[in-house]
Amino acid sequence: MRAILIACLSLFAAAAGASDWTVPARGSATRAALMDAIRPHAEWALGRPVEFVVRELRVAGDLGFAMLKAQRPGGVPIDMRDTPIARRGGFDADIAEAAELQVLYRRSGETWVAVHWMIGATDPWFTFAPLCREYHPVIHDWCAQAPVSTHE
Repeated sequence: MRAILIACLSLFAAAAGASDWTVPARGSATRAALMDAIRPHAEWALGRPVEFVVRELRVAGDLGFAMLKAQRPGGVPIDMRDTPIARRGGFDADIAEAAELQVLYRRSGETWVAVHWMIGATDPWFTFAPLCREYHPVIHDWCAQAPVSTHE
């Protein structure tokens, strides 16, 4: 009986630790720094100006994860066919119409860096096994749902 109790407590502690990320509050310096880290990439791809609707934002230690929708100020949708990335041939607006971004961040000193990011992805690219291992604290639930890849 004692062994079962210890096993259950161990599983509970592991599960609690696995979701130990926090959501930076609206208006916080951390939230602003995360948005500022991805903004230059988004503006290079989508044109200026860009603002974000935060769909998901997580931070655990020096790691972060975001799912964002980019738009023009005032909530104006971005026409993906009329963006710098589409004009450069780096985006197929017929496949992905929305300016949705996923971002994996790392803090370097006091600065947040958007290390891995993608616009208009049609699958959860961030569940690639090496990224799951590195960013586990902030994407473990996504990685648990992903099919196991034998190619790394």
